Amino acid sequence: MCQILNYDINRIIETNLPWQEFSGKTVLITGASGLLPAYLVETLLYLNEKQLCEKVNVIGIVRNKDYAKNKFRHHKNNKYLNLLEADVNNLIHIDSKIDIIIHAASHASPKYYAVDPVGTLSPNIIGTKNLLELGVKKKIKSFMFFSSGEVYGKTTDASLEKLSESSYYWLDPMDVRSCYAESKRMGETMCVAWGKQYSFDVKVVRPFHTYGPGMKLDDGRVFADFVSNIVNGEDIVMKSDGSHKRPFCYISDATVGFFTVLLKGESANAYNVANPTQNVSIKALAETLIDLFPEKKLKVKRVTVNQSQYMRSPIIEQVPDISKLIKLGWMPKIDIREGFYHTIRSYL
Repeated sequence: MCQILNYDINRIIETNLPWQEFSGKTVLITGASGLLPAYLVETLLYLNEKQLCEKVNVIGIVRNKDYAKNKFRHHKNNKYLNLLEADVNNLIHIDSKIDIIIHAASHASPKYYAVDPVGTLSPNIIGTKNLLELGVKKKIKSFMFFSSGEVYGKTTDASLEKLSESSYYWLDPMDVRSCYAESKRMGETMCVAWGKQYSFDVKVVRPFHTYGPGMKLDDGRVFADFVSNIVNGEDIVMKSDGSHKRPFCYISDATVGFFTVLLKGESANAYNVANPTQNVSIKALAETLIDLFPEKKLKVKRVTVNQSQYMRSPIIEQVPDISKLIKLGWMPKIDIREGFYHTIRSYL
């Protein structure tokens, strides 16, 4: 485990959460090698190592087992991690018991929305159905669905009130870019329906612009592009005027938020996981990253982009309300300077 990842996971498990509730449990995590779920995998396995609970087993569903094995190579001989190569859009057959399902397999980058809208929406609907049915079959205790802050839709320019979990604005179903947000909305409703009908806990998390070590530098999202530029000693390239604002949340803060919802959240409820204190413009983020590594002598540049390949978000600014999660004892702590510094250093 690299030094920065080790530091992050230690910071996560030091939080005041009832980790012992994972004792003897088997947790199925889809998309396990992705940025957000990988930190969940790492945390659960570290609980075993630190003996904070009786042994918890992790089943990681991945699309590319070779990639996942390399990502988790420091767990090569860990008998509590079982990686399975499968497509959640197909029925999944697992013989062992399952207590908790965390469904986090999904395209999240706008670069997929135009070129693969079917592949974008399918895991959120077809995959969610398959996993909920698996949950019914296995008589699971809890199901957690990774949704997105994009479910709130497009607010008007003047409407910048905080987005609570009951705030909703419009999405155009005839806009192909809606394949992501609309399918996340439907996935949430499916979770509530299955949970009610088959009597198991369902919880939904709505992350906003989470970043950190382990993200793919060709991810296509703007913060990944910027990190890639710095890592490769390139000037930062902006594909817009940089006026749009986003609340950037570092991965360790977000991971604590996810576990807080899973362990302490109310069933049939959604929770924003974001850091509204770090709501900065894309231009300000670019300038901050340049300032973090002055020795590289890089600049910020503006270029035009083929909009048919990169679908720019119509959302100018979102200000998420995290008071619901704060009431459960969670609070983000890491600002963009510390978070992006750690992120970039992890690739150098």
